[in-house]
Amino acid sequence: MMKKLLLLWLLLPLLASAQSITRVNPTNWWVGMKDPHVQLLVYGPRAGSLTYTVNYPGVTLTKASTTENPNYAFLDLTIGPEAKPGQVALVGRGGRRTVTQKWELRARDNRPKGQGVTQADLIYLAMPDRFANGDPKNDKFSDLADPNADRANPFYRHGGDLAGAAQRLNYLKDLGVTAVWFTPVIENNQPLTNEGGAMRSAYHGYGFTDHYTVDRRLGGNEAYRNFVQNAHNLGLKVVQDAVYNHVGINHWLVKDLPSKDWLHQWPTYTNTSYRQQPITDPHAAQIDRLVTTDGWFVPFLPDLNQQNPYVANFLIQHALWSVEMFGVDAWRIDTYMYNDQPFMNRCNAALLAEYPNIHIFGESSVTSIVDQAYYVRNKIDFPFKSNQPGGLDFVLENAMLAGLKEVGTPAATGWDGGAQKVYQALAQDAVYQDPTRLVTFIDNHDHNRFLSEVGEDVDRFKMGLTWLLTTRGIPSIYYGTEILMKNFKDPSDAEVRRDFPGGFPGDKENKFTAAGRTTAENDAFNFVRTLANYRKTHPALSSGQLMQYLPENGLYVYFRYDATGTVLVATNTTDKPAALPTARFTERMSGFTKAQNVLTGESVADLSTLQLPAKTAVVLELGK
Repeated sequence: MMKKLLLLWLLLPLLASAQSITRVNPTNWWVGMKDPHVQLLVYGPRAGSLTYTVNYPGVTLTKASTTENPNYAFLDLTIGPEAKPGQVALVGRGGRRTVTQKWELRARDNRPKGQGVTQADLIYLAMPDRFANGDPKNDKFSDLADPNADRANPFYRHGGDLAGAAQRLNYLKDLGVTAVWFTPVIENNQPLTNEGGAMRSAYHGYGFTDHYTVDRRLGGNEAYRNFVQNAHNLGLKVVQDAVYNHVGINHWLVKDLPSKDWLHQWPTYTNTSYRQQPITDPHAAQIDRLVTTDGWFVPFLPDLNQQNPYVANFLIQHALWSVEMFGVDAWRIDTYMYNDQPFMNRCNAALLAEYPNIHIFGESSVTSIVDQAYYVRNKIDFPFKSNQPGGLDFVLENAMLAGLKEVGTPAATGWDGGAQKVYQALAQDAVYQDPTRLVTFIDNHDHNRFLSEVGEDVDRFKMGLTWLLTTRGIPSIYYGTEILMKNFKDPSDAEVRRDFPGGFPGDKENKFTAAGRTTAENDAFNFVRTLANYRKTHPALSSGQLMQYLPENGLYVYFRYDATGTVLVATNTTDKPAALPTARFTERMSGFTKAQNVLTGESVADLSTLQLPAKTAVVLELGK
């Protein structure tokens, strides 16, 4: 008898772990969603060998599936209109063993969500780890793969978090910002990785390790919900940064793959070529297309195979869950061009079906109008038609930077010089179904700082920001641009991702306040604030049409207009003052007799000839 009891005692740990459920994704769902279907990913030791039942009013288990890995089961549920919020019991039976896992159905709340962003908005892009630290207690955790936090090391985490960002929302509102976009907040429990000979942390957020957990170094799920709520209370929207193309090497799914084809697998490691051309090239070889889309972005970011239906469902449901759980308003998609495009259309459609006003804009870092148009709703006869409403306008960014670098030089008056580059980029807008839904920018976390790109020339700096805030599209400004933060990506991108001064305990300077800024920094801040707040209340800029005139002699003129008003933007890209006769612009100026300078407040009584200072963009609200 004693031997039997001893044997049973020895077997108990094995029996207990033989079949169990340790994870269910999505972690919860809601009653009353427009699409009543949800597919649960159920994980645990031999969870795939169980036979599942669900006994909950209004919830039907329509299908249970398994993969080659016995630790996974996929349960397709239908949530009927009669289902009520509560705890759903997922019951799995295997032999004599029964496993029960509770899974929550919630009631939907009435908080704003999926509001979208439009031309009426100004988006502010920030890296939460580098913006502001509101809770030093969550700077590092010894049980994470990267337990480091050291502001003296440009490659380590610095401790910025959502609590710190929430404390700076009034600063953003005062600046004229209407939407906040953070680089991803989802858990990045990644080890340090060797990049260019330096060991770097995943502070940027683009290596997810658990889709359903906001990184606790940023404050966790509840801090994110609170941040979004605080933003909404101030009339600000929130953009979530999404990554579909890849995950972090430490993602729990990668450590125990549901199936080999969960990832793009190659006979030997294959990196993407980063080449845009094979996708739209009608003459391209298939292998070149595959290397672009299915090659890994970098070795430590495993590439997801979105043609696997379970992968696709996992990613789509996480997108819906994020909007419903946190109440975000818009969806920015990382590395858009590297994703399977039919999958992207399916995901976009699912988000738009549930949240019709949500705006979706992806990152396709391309250099031509044709390639950029391919990834958004367009008017080109491509074999594949994207349904993405918007995208990041890399082509216009390139044109503005190239043109600004020639301001004040002889090239500014050349055939293709200066503002001609901007004009020519916008002149091709006919390829887009709606170019006003493109998100415009002049720098970001992957590019050189704008001030450095224009040679720290304040006139060029102001001209570029004027173009950004007055032309068509949804403008986005990178954190610190408004206070003249500068640097090139030399020796690394850490140089363009420095901490916002004043956001961290112990900072000697606080650039969040006028008293902490220099005269030049306050001048730049006030310039942005004046124009950003003006455009918020003037529909001609926030929703009006654009008419541009061919630049002549280095002078570039365009109008934003609607039934409520007309705004004229006149740019002198030469190094000498210029007189601009306006008879050529009668089509847009007829009937107007006066104007007010938006940036200076000065009145202009004579519109027949405008006096333009050298290297200056003038913004005039026309009046009768």
